[in-house]
Amino acid sequence: MRHKVIVWGSGFTGKLVIRELLDHPAFELVGVIVNDAAKDGKDVGELLGQARIGMRATRDVAAALALEADAVAYFGPTAEYAAANIENMSRALRAGKNVVSTAMTPLVYPKACPPAMVEALEKACQEGRTSCFTTGIDPGFANDLFPLTLMGLCARVDSVRVQEILDYQTYTGDYAKTMGIGQPLEFRALLENTKILVFSWGHTLPMLADALGVEIDRYASSYEKWPAPERIVHRNGAIEKGCCAAVRFEIQGFVAGEPRIVIEHVNRITKAAAPHWPRTRLEDDDCYRVIIRGSPNITQETAFRSALDGDSNAGGCLATGMRAIQAIPAVCAAPPGLLSALDLPLIAGRGNMR
Repeated sequence: MRHKVIVWGSGFTGKLVIRELLDHPAFELVGVIVNDAAKDGKDVGELLGQARIGMRATRDVAAALALEADAVAYFGPTAEYAAANIENMSRALRAGKNVVSTAMTPLVYPKACPPAMVEALEKACQEGRTSCFTTGIDPGFANDLFPLTLMGLCARVDSVRVQEILDYQTYTGDYAKTMGIGQPLEFRALLENTKILVFSWGHTLPMLADALGVEIDRYASSYEKWPAPERIVHRNGAIEKGCCAAVRFEIQGFVAGEPRIVIEHVNRITKAAAPHWPRTRLEDDDCYRVIIRGSPNITQETAFRSALDGDSNAGGCLATGMRAIQAIPAVCAAPPGLLSALDLPLIAGRGNMR
C-alpha cells in the first residue's frame, strides 16, 4: 500500500522531500501547496529545476485538501509564525488529513506546550478523526530517539548531553535574526532569550525526563558569540570583521538541583570559526553527538551528508523531512490527537532499498 501525501511548503526541506517522493515505492505525491505567488501554477518538476512531471503547485489550499490523501507533510515556517502554522495544520486536520510536520518545533512534545497552543490542534484532530506528529532532527530524532535508545542500554543514567555541531555556511534559513550570526555582537538575537530558546528548542528535555521518570526543577540557558577576527567570505555571503561568526548555546534541565539533561548547539560559519569550541572526531567536523554519563558511559556521533555533494545541512534537512514522511503509516494508524515520539512504535524505513 502506497500512502498518498500532499506536501505543504516548497522551501529548502520541502523541495528535498518532494524530489525523493517522485519515485518512492511506499509513498505517492498527490499535491504540492505553496505560499509564494511566483510558484503558483508552476509544474512541480520545474520547481525542482528538472523536467516537468505534469503536477502543478498551487496556492488553492481548499482544492489541494480536497484531494484524496492520507497525510499532509507540513514544512511551513518556524515557530516564530505559530499562529499561521497552527491555522494551516488545523485546516488540514479538519479536512481529514493526518499531519506530519517539522515546522512547529515546540510540538515535538505536546505535553510541554502551553494549552492555548495545543487546544486548537486537538480540537481539529477530533473533528477530522486525524492525528498530528511533529518531528525533525533537532529538535527531534537527534535529541529524542537517539538518547532514549542509548539510555535503554544503561543501568544508571547520571546525565545526558546532546550536541549539534554544524557549519552553517550552506544553510539558507534565517540564522541572522534568530541566532545573531552575521550581526554585530551587541545585536540581541531571539534565541538569547531563555524563554524563547526553551520554547523553540527545549521541549525534548521534558520528554527525556518523563521517559527517565524524573522531573525537571527548572531550566537555564547560556549563550556565547564568537567575533570574526577578519572578514569571512563563505558560500552564501560574508561575515564582517568583529561580527558574530559562531554561536554556542545550551538549554539546561535541572534535576535534583543539577543540570543533568542538556542540549547544546555549536554553530559556525566555516569550520575555522571558534576553533576552541567543541568539535567532532569525524573527518569534516559536522555531527550530532550524544554523551551519556552513567553505567556505562556512552558517546555516539552521527553525521548526515547529502548523497549529491556531501553537504551536512542538505543531508540534515533531508533527514528531517524524511523522518516525518516515514512516520506517516504509524501516524495514520494512531488514535486521533497530538503525538510525540513516545506515542509511536519504532519507525523503520519503508521502501528505502530499491
